[in-house]
Amino acid sequence: MGDDVDEIEMDDGGGGGRSKKMLVVVILLVLLLLGGAAAAYFTGLLQPVIDMLTGGGGEQTEEVITEDSIEEAPGVPENVGFVDLPEILVNLNTSGGKQSYLKIRVSLEVSDQGMLPQVEQMMPRIVDNFQVYLRELRPEDLSGSEGMFRLREELLIRVSAAAKPAKINDVLFKEMLVQ
Repeated sequence: MGDDVDEIEMDDGGGGGRSKKMLVVVILLVLLLLGGAAAAYFTGLLQPVIDMLTGGGGEQTEEVITEDSIEEAPGVPENVGFVDLPEILVNLNTSGGKQSYLKIRVSLEVSDQGMLPQVEQMMPRIVDNFQVYLRELRPEDLSGSEGMFRLREELLIRVSAAAKPAKINDVLFKEMLVQ
């Protein structure tokens, strides 16, 4: 009778292990399918299927842009002007003995073309504000897109203060080299 009890216990243990393995395999397959579907969606491979199922996107029209359509388009400024700043070359703040340089060329987007002469008149003050700020930067402050975004925001704040009453919309990077 003792042998019968051992056989029953072994049968229960073996069946439970098999069902656990099947459950793990099923979960892995579901995760693999979900991961593949997510990858296909984010890479755009699924877009034709989505368009077919929703009935959208089948017709693509090509829009011809004319001067009239640019003036009528919402969000496109009408009277914008641009001012190029001279090239700025500064030493960056480094803690070690190695020197690091930043070479930068930017353009300023001025909201009103009538303010361009005033902005150009304030150019020495704008360049000075930029140089004072840029000399305090470290090379790691400029790394990645987040560093570029912060730099753009800081320069915009400084140029807006220096160029008052002219309104500066944006600082546009033309060239930036960290060496």
